[in-house]
Amino acid sequence: MIPAVEVVDVARSFGSVQALAGVDLRVEQGEFFGLLGPNGAGKTTLISIIAGLTRATRGSVRVLGHDVITGFREARRSLGVVPQELVFDPFFTVRETLEFQAGYFGLAKPAAWIDEILHHLDLTSKANANMRALSGGMKRRVLVGQALVHKPPVIVLDEPTAGVDVELRQSLWQFIRKLNGDGHTIILTTHYLEEAETLCTRIAMMKQGRIVALDSTANLLARVPGITCRVGADRLPAAWMGKVVREERGVFHVAIESHAEIEPLLAALRVEGIAVRDLAFEATDLEQVFLELTSSRRAA
Repeated sequence: MIPAVEVVDVARSFGSVQALAGVDLRVEQGEFFGLLGPNGAGKTTLISIIAGLTRATRGSVRVLGHDVITGFREARRSLGVVPQELVFDPFFTVRETLEFQAGYFGLAKPAAWIDEILHHLDLTSKANANMRALSGGMKRRVLVGQALVHKPPVIVLDEPTAGVDVELRQSLWQFIRKLNGDGHTIILTTHYLEEAETLCTRIAMMKQGRIVALDSTANLLARVPGITCRVGADRLPAAWMGKVVREERGVFHVAIESHAEIEPLLAALRVEGIAVRDLAFEATDLEQVFLELTSSRRAA
């Protein structure tokens, strides 16, 4: 089967800055695929190349077999992209915006599909509102609608829920899951790692323009075995600092192999007279894997 997206040895430099340093990636048709990485990892640059908005310094990209340069028209018709930036025309209503977008792809009489998009994105009541009168979250919903209006088989979502309220996030993912269930390929970038863990069947993690991990979500979660012990305290004994995954406002996330390590940790805290404000346990999640694979400490 022809892959939904195929990236071969793609590199991109902006002057002396190398945004991508030779990326190879294959996303199969029908996948719900996650593309994760810290800020500056090269995710948006890669998406821009896939969408034909930026040219690679070297390498090639195909969308459903169509080269994004020599077969740009066919590749672009196969692709719907939700960008990070809120880009919109302030002079049109929501419905007009979607109608114009449909017109760019030569779609005749798209009213029924536009009505369905408006319904699923909870925009029906705003259909005749001017774009500049919408809140940031509402504008982002319209961007999602624009990406879907020509019914592309491959949908790229670049931080689609940034700045979006919880209620919309849930309804949006319900709609996207339906599209994926109907056969659409979904490629998602997000900083909400719990979303990626819940939705994506396979994930690529990027760092400094390279893919540092590419596997099924289940296999990635298995890379960091054990349990995380969350300890609320002013400090930890020095012997335990090497097990700290991260520290946030006086809460230390400590990686332990099993519950058998809990008593030695508590004993060390007692010996040093460290008061514990909070103690909880968590199973390994994608955030821990992400930090393990992309942290500067690991790179060092």
